Amino acid sequence: MRPEHRAALTARNDWLDRARPEQVTPAGDWDTWLILAGRGWGKTRTGAEDAAWFGMRNPESRIAIVAPTAADARDTCIEGESGLRSIIPGEMLHAWNRSLGELILTNGTRYKAFSAEEPERLRGPQHHRAWCDELAAWKYPETWDQLLFGLRLGQHPQAVVTTTPKPTQLIKQLVSDPRSHVTRGRTMDNAANLAPSALARLKEKYEGTRLGRQELEAEILGDMPGALWSMSSLDAYRLREAPDCGRVVVSVDPAATNNPDSDEHGIIVAGLDGQRGVVIEDASLKGTPAEWARRAVSLYRSYGADGIVVEVNQGGDMVSHVLRSVDPNVNIIEVRASRGKHVRAEPIAALYEQGRIVHAGAFPDLETQMTQMTVHGYEGPGSPDRLDAMVWAFTELFPGMVDRVPDVSRFEIPRVAGGWMR
Repeated sequence: MRPEHRAALTARNDWLDRARPEQVTPAGDWDTWLILAGRGWGKTRTGAEDAAWFGMRNPESRIAIVAPTAADARDTCIEGESGLRSIIPGEMLHAWNRSLGELILTNGTRYKAFSAEEPERLRGPQHHRAWCDELAAWKYPETWDQLLFGLRLGQHPQAVVTTTPKPTQLIKQLVSDPRSHVTRGRTMDNAANLAPSALARLKEKYEGTRLGRQELEAEILGDMPGALWSMSSLDAYRLREAPDCGRVVVSVDPAATNNPDSDEHGIIVAGLDGQRGVVIEDASLKGTPAEWARRAVSLYRSYGADGIVVEVNQGGDMVSHVLRSVDPNVNIIEVRASRGKHVRAEPIAALYEQGRIVHAGAFPDLETQMTQMTVHGYEGPGSPDRLDAMVWAFTELFPGMVDRVPDVSRFEIPRVAGGWMR
């Protein structure tokens, strides 16, 4: 037996000795292995082990690695602690082209990294297998369709999906597909391999909460009672790509503090396409004031925005000062909250229900916050900074409508059938 083959078998046997039964590629005639698991369950390692073993035992294979962003595919799926390069023995590795996102084995197998933000890049390439990481966080579900069109090499091309089970339309479709093999996993299934401090932080943040049922228990949550938005209504008014908007703003809801436990800085790009509002990008981040300011100004320039809308309740003049330290000529639109977050959100929710606001792609983190904002207040963990930034953006873009739309807390929000529109 050649040394590289012996090394591959040793690596595989080591994994089989340590893996839990549900982490081993299932037998059977399935098209998609859908792994819905909580944080820390071992999703990344499971997906990487499957892709690694398939490539090592099938020479000249073509395997797609698709993640929410190019950086996710490169830094997590390939270079990460549980990624392909840490799993595949050195004897089997021939070359890693970081700029191209291409990993080549000595037996001719090629792994190619793709970003779910660029579905057109999957138009044309063909593959024997695919590993799709965090499918529920993909901005464009169309990426899945383009991947399937090219998944046509070999006797039975298959896709492995590792994801947190957010209640997106695509995840629900795959769960109900008879060609899917569904594996569900809880965070505590992997407690023996998690640092006690990490496990304690997860429990402190999520245990006993509704979101914890998703993040820890791997439950696909339904609509929250009294929520201002439902996932079905968001799916009903969703574009495949952003149109050319006549007016664009960047909206920022800065976090009040700057430490490891601080909330995110909500940063949303939104525009007007005729009489229709469009969420174009969610660029929210954790970081210092200088970092959120640089991100906001960069977006302001790249989109040719009319201004940066900033809430100044917490930081006052300092918020504008931070932005002007990056660009003294930036147009700043200061807003100040005088009502609660859910009260400010109600007229914007009504515009959504009228089909006056749509999303260009999917924004899972923003949409999670939206579906947890109720007529009584925010029911999710932390602060809804992404949602607040979005609300301020459309308050600026629809000043007249916001004053006239009804208070949606007075009636039950209708559910709209899901679907896509252009």
